Amino acid sequence: MNFFKILFRVVPLRFKLIPVHTIVTMLISVFHALSFTAGIIATQKLFDAITDAAGGKIGFTECVIPLLILAAVTFGQQIINGLHNFYFVAIIWPVATGRFKSLLHRKMKRIDPASFEDTTFLDELNKAKEGVWATQMFAEIPLMIFAFYGVYFGSVGAYLYNLKPILLITIMVAFIPSLLGQIVRAKVFTHLEEESAPIRRENEYYQRTLCDREYFKETRILGAYQFFHQLFSETLTLLTKKVWQAERKTALLELLLNVASFIGMATATYLLFTATMAGEITVGAFAAVYGALGMIFSIMQQVINLHISEMNKNIGKVANFVKMLDMPEQTGVWGKPDFALGVVAEDISFTYPGRDEAAVKDVSLKIEEGETIAIVGENGAGKSTLVRLLTGVYQPSRGKVMVGGLCTCETASTSVFKGISGVFQKYQRYKMTLAENVSISDIKVGLCKQETELKNQIGSDLYNLDAVTTALTEAEAGLDIPLDTMLSPEFDGIDLSGGQWQRLAIARGLYRANGFIVLDEPTSAIDPIEETRIYKKFQQLAKPSRGDGLDKIAIVVTHRLGSTKLADRIIVMDGGKIVDAGTHDELVSHPGKYAEMWSAQAKWYERENIT
Repeated sequence: MNFFKILFRVVPLRFKLIPVHTIVTMLISVFHALSFTAGIIATQKLFDAITDAAGGKIGFTECVIPLLILAAVTFGQQIINGLHNFYFVAIIWPVATGRFKSLLHRKMKRIDPASFEDTTFLDELNKAKEGVWATQMFAEIPLMIFAFYGVYFGSVGAYLYNLKPILLITIMVAFIPSLLGQIVRAKVFTHLEEESAPIRRENEYYQRTLCDREYFKETRILGAYQFFHQLFSETLTLLTKKVWQAERKTALLELLLNVASFIGMATATYLLFTATMAGEITVGAFAAVYGALGMIFSIMQQVINLHISEMNKNIGKVANFVKMLDMPEQTGVWGKPDFALGVVAEDISFTYPGRDEAAVKDVSLKIEEGETIAIVGENGAGKSTLVRLLTGVYQPSRGKVMVGGLCTCETASTSVFKGISGVFQKYQRYKMTLAENVSISDIKVGLCKQETELKNQIGSDLYNLDAVTTALTEAEAGLDIPLDTMLSPEFDGIDLSGGQWQRLAIARGLYRANGFIVLDEPTSAIDPIEETRIYKKFQQLAKPSRGDGLDKIAIVVTHRLGSTKLADRIIVMDGGKIVDAGTHDELVSHPGKYAEMWSAQAKWYERENIT
């Protein structure tokens, strides 16, 4: 993606994201630029008047009007400059940056979830996130150059051309070397960004191992701090080295080219002096232009060596942001699942990006309405991958999955997910209140959570308090704390035990209205006997006796077998395939994978009411 292709992509995008703010700031920029040209003209008029007054052609009082005009123009410049800076820093910058971030977030919602298993995609995503700020700046600079610098140089250029055309030509030629230098800089820093992204992602991860709450206990107790600190330091050193090499490569070239620009400035000054001595321009024009010449060159240097340089330096990051926006998205028609039709997998296989061996191989399975199945197998058997395929999170590499009569490959993911709920092995511990942690699937968006009055009306507008309480009771969370308790010590709240968090995660899954619910090994912090008790409760909640009239499809994924007796059917997986299926009694009655696993685990379930 070349410079201009990117430019013509992001500038219209910026207009689309904040059209009113963009137009307002451009109008301010135009008036700001014209005020400087007006200052040059007013200075010329004043000095010409003073020259005439010194020669006795006019009186002192006739010099007052040009002086007042110059004072008014100067005062106006300061007002417009302050307004311009305030509007950009306080409004344009935060709003535009936020909109670009939101654009990336919405894109992530439409990306195939399987992409997040791909190292190459994760590198691209890291580069795109780095490119948010760079893209906003990349889009802002051309608008600034057009509305401010363009108007300034256009009006000043017309003024200089009217005085002496060679002046304008000399100034323009003087900056050609600097522009050439920026072309070289763009190539160098684009290459730098490509090399740096994987290293930067490693560096950020090592920093989290040193600083984040989820890591600090283990890294301190096991004495791993020094190890991760060394890795962090090594990657940081490598990043710094690459930046230094790029900066060194361009610095000497820019220095030589800037010398050429300085020679051009000296030439323009000489031409201005000789034109005045020859009587081609007035003394007032000489004074005005000579006073403005330094500013003209300063602004040109600013445009080329600061703004265009910044664009060239960040073009690699911006290109990565644009490439992420252009990535293929999940598409499909809208529909409404009818879980009376069950869930059907027809000869499906799935291979993770960047891997050769399929994680799920040639699986066919039908789950009827109201049926509870358990999927069991050793670690790496493909249990969780199969669940992601059955729920439409992943699309099969071959075959098809029908969820409530909807083909996951042809239907929009939001339609497939409607009516599906789940509790997963790697559930999230959201740093929010207890009620928010449970009700995230149905919080009323658009309400400002920072407003004090909303905090004082907890649940009245944001979520259903009764449903939150019911879900916590059904999950037997046993949390005797107010629903507005913040569950994060980092935000002046409290933390829960591992088992309490797991019950809360189960309550979160039960809160969402559903006809198809999945428990994918969410009970690792709970002992096997307690796990079975929770699964019994889960089985009861999946039946119409709950009172909502729904006979749910339910899947329990586990490698601990104490709970499998509760299922209507047990699916045994090994090596990505279904190797056996049946009830508990059927599977333990003949040799096979399930019988082996049960024999190894039976001692865990010695209580009579469990076994």
